[in-house]
Amino acid sequence: MTIFRKKLPRRTFLRGLGATIALPLLDGMVPAFASALDQSKQASRLAIMTVPNGVIVDKWRPKTEGPGFELTPTLEPLAPFRDQLLVLSGLNSNEARQLPGEIAGDHPRACSALLTGVHPKMTSGADLHVGPSVDQIAARELGKYTQLASLELGIEAPSIVGSCESAYSCAYYNTISWRSDTTPMPMENQPRAVFERLFGDSDSTDPKVRLTRIRENRSLLDFVSEDAARLRSKLPPSDRLKVNQYLDAVRDVERRIQMAEEQSSRELPTLERPVGVPAMFSEHVKLMMDLEVIAFQSDLTRVATLMTGHEMSNLSFPELGFGDPYHPLTHHQGDPLKISRVIQVNRFHTGLFAYFLDKLRSTPDGNGSLLDHSTVLYGSPLSDGNLHMFKDLPILLVGGASGQLQGGRHIRFPKDTPITNLYLTLLDKLGVSVENMGDSTGKLELLAV
Repeated sequence: MTIFRKKLPRRTFLRGLGATIALPLLDGMVPAFASALDQSKQASRLAIMTVPNGVIVDKWRPKTEGPGFELTPTLEPLAPFRDQLLVLSGLNSNEARQLPGEIAGDHPRACSALLTGVHPKMTSGADLHVGPSVDQIAARELGKYTQLASLELGIEAPSIVGSCESAYSCAYYNTISWRSDTTPMPMENQPRAVFERLFGDSDSTDPKVRLTRIRENRSLLDFVSEDAARLRSKLPPSDRLKVNQYLDAVRDVERRIQMAEEQSSRELPTLERPVGVPAMFSEHVKLMMDLEVIAFQSDLTRVATLMTGHEMSNLSFPELGFGDPYHPLTHHQGDPLKISRVIQVNRFHTGLFAYFLDKLRSTPDGNGSLLDHSTVLYGSPLSDGNLHMFKDLPILLVGGASGQLQGGRHIRFPKDTPITNLYLTLLDKLGVSVENMGDSTGKLELLAV
């Protein structure tokens, strides 16, 4: 028997008038005689999401270990993902501790040490010093195969100059991502900027192209419609469906960005938001998550971080029925009302995380889903925000890591285990060879399947 099947290049783009859109993995990109094993060798992604100021620990941490643990109130929104969920306890960010001679600075130290495992230099000047973060270590290798090495997304406006707490630079608590010992990665909070980084004027540096599209109120997809029609005519039905679903998702994200920009131009005296950002916190977070999913789906990047708030964040959440700034709430000093509100915020955050996981799980990727081929880390730089504790951090791992993670368990590691040991393990599963990072002492064997 002879099979005639032309393989579509993996890096196939739709192009038109300065716009370029990468496509997701299609069946037509897999060779005709590829085995199931070959097809399972999908690109692995690393996604990291952090929330500020810790959690109410007894409403977060399961009481029992192993596969039979009961989901706590804060983790209940993640019930649909229990089979791919690992709750990790006992991991410390030891380099967030205060050294002799240092002044305050618990929040910036915790934020900077979380993904680096390195103690930040106390300075409010330009002589910053921490260490490369796990996402950027992964990006050095995985970025060789993608258009963008990594995405750094945030919700609050970035500010990386000046002193924000005690003698610590703003850079130390406004980002979780560090390219090198001295180079912080700014977190982009403008959805339009992220969208155009992914799908903007890749083939043209002429600003007139973008200006024309904006003035005509045309979608980016309008400019690639002819190329998309030609491609669809050559694809089998299953691939046509995938392309249509993917382009619908891109159009929906673009529409929501445009709506946010229109709403931000109106007078909203009770809201202080940057132009182009959705007024509601949840809508802003979901929009950034959708952009992250599209970036993974089109293989524009395989590494992304999302910082939902700066350490010491004073964001408020009127969606929950109260407007208290978050950071003062976390210093509850045992006040039952404040504690109850922090618990609501903690659960609100995990609910948004569940939205992201659902998007990943519902997006096909090769012989599985994006969630099957991703490692998603969720956590906070502090455990108890009231006491500024950096030990026994609230950490979750979700996803299949392309068959390398076994979920459905609560694992407690030995006392004083550095969280960097977890990162060594994850990097190894991503195919990134690193002997040590930060204060690591070795890999975690308990994560083995």
